[in-house]
Amino acid sequence: MSQSLSTAAQSEPAGQTKEKGWEKFIGMRNTTNFTRMLILPAQLLLIAVVIFPLLMEVYLSLTSWAPTMGGVWWDSYKFWDWGKNYGELFQDKAFWMSIWRTILIVGIAVPLEFFLGLGIAFLFLEEFRGKGIFHTITLTPMMVVPAVAGYMFFMLFQIEGPINAMLSMVTGLDVTIPWLSHQYLSVVSVILADVWQWTPLMFLILLSGLLAVPEDQLKAATILGASFWHKFRYLMWPIMKPVVVIALVLRFMEAIKIFDSIMLMTAGGPARATETISVYMYKIAFQNIRWSYAAAAAIVILVIMTIVATYALKPLQAGQADDEF
Repeated sequence: MSQSLSTAAQSEPAGQTKEKGWEKFIGMRNTTNFTRMLILPAQLLLIAVVIFPLLMEVYLSLTSWAPTMGGVWWDSYKFWDWGKNYGELFQDKAFWMSIWRTILIVGIAVPLEFFLGLGIAFLFLEEFRGKGIFHTITLTPMMVVPAVAGYMFFMLFQIEGPINAMLSMVTGLDVTIPWLSHQYLSVVSVILADVWQWTPLMFLILLSGLLAVPEDQLKAATILGASFWHKFRYLMWPIMKPVVVIALVLRFMEAIKIFDSIMLMTAGGPARATETISVYMYKIAFQNIRWSYAAAAAIVILVIMTIVATYALKPLQAGQADDEF
């Protein structure tokens, strides 16, 4: 029978075989075109939301145009200055100091959020009464609007506010600490506000990583007499490592943009002690009305953050390559 089928296929006219080939090719083209039509709206949205503003920002950064000069932004080529903003920016001490302050605040706040979140996540691994209620309470700060959280801590850290009042009750003295008007205490206040609000996010991500560890392996390690440290190092950490990298990178990238709480608590003061890069660019763009200079600063920050994120995600990419092999 197979020979007869092959004979029939061979005896089929060449024209019909060619016609079927063209039909198959046309069908593939129609499928490809249909697929492209489906993703076209998403591509247009991406161009409108990401690519167009980025190109516009690069364009403005190469000019000295500002709204006070009159005209519209697309005519800013009339004020083309061949990137003088970048030359001025690299010599601007206020710009680099704002980056340093941002790194300082983020470098203290994010590790605190990580370790506090990890500790709370370990507590929630065990069953206890009222676990659901405490879980909701723990996640509540993350749901608060950052501007509201900033105003809350602005009120808490007033000289006559609740924090000093509680310290006065505990010490029996009249405590009048100027939390928001002291050069160093203002930084501490901003860090505490950020830790209060975003520790729940770390807790949520790290708890999901801990729950991914096989329970039977943990029980077997316990039976064999493994300590908590050994279980964490040899069982939990290898599984949690990708989750930890993602959590730290995401939180670091988000913390770099800290703005709402600082503007409401200190407005970048006192004496620029809490002026982060976001506050600096806000003042340059909307107080000094130097849009092109602020655009150049934003481009530099974008390049720096892209490089940092690329190197930060390398351990995760290396782990994926090892898994493939």
